[in-house]
Amino acid sequence: MRSNLMTATFRVASFLAVVTTLACAPAPGAEAAANGASNPATGCSAPPLALPLEQTDVRQFVTVVAVRGSTVASVALWSKSKACMRRVAGPWPAEIGRSGLFQHKVEGDGSTPVGTYAIGSVMYGVAANPGVSYRYHRLTCGDWWDEAPSSPMYNRFVHVACGTAPPFGGDSEALWEVVPQYDYFAVIDYNVSPIVPGRGSAIFLHISTGVPTAGCIALAPRDLLETLRWLRSIDHPLIAIAFAAS
Repeated sequence: MRSNLMTATFRVASFLAVVTTLACAPAPGAEAAANGASNPATGCSAPPLALPLEQTDVRQFVTVVAVRGSTVASVALWSKSKACMRRVAGPWPAEIGRSGLFQHKVEGDGSTPVGTYAIGSVMYGVAANPGVSYRYHRLTCGDWWDEAPSSPMYNRFVHVACGTAPPFGGDSEALWEVVPQYDYFAVIDYNVSPIVPGRGSAIFLHISTGVPTAGCIALAPRDLLETLRWLRSIDHPLIAIAFAAS
């Protein structure tokens, strides 16, 4: 979903100070130094939220943590090897939905959905492939994301003939026209299995313009590109979106 013109209500610097502290909290059952710092003997770290570590095929995690009511989040990348978690990048500031995080998202509410989701099998962008390992589709005229709950192709990528109006309406996006946000983006597999009409669509990880989004997660270009290049489908990455612990 494209960014809107609302001004962020929380400053990034103060928010990151909170979340950087949270990132040191020990995971359940993990041995950590005082205040949850990384274990110097193993190099293992504790993510700022509970993750489904029992899924042994998942070796990459993206965490997105926001204070309740905020439109700014903290994003970090984590790798897992056996029982050891290591933060490999971040935390970085990110913009989220103009309505913050929400556990029961619906179409058009401006919120970013809480939960843990896979990364879609295809990455997209108006620009050329920046060197991602995922299958990459460079957007062209006629590439849309269907955001009309009544459409049979709701919450799916759809191509129609260039210059032709699509058969669906709503807030569906002409993806190739949304720049710079969609210069590159990954799809967050929210509301995909099954797709429920009206539960929300087009939740992407895309480039930030410095303002809240309509539900996506937006990073600075450098941070987004580092994330997209790091993600590997063979590692079954998950993105976990959650409220910061109070």
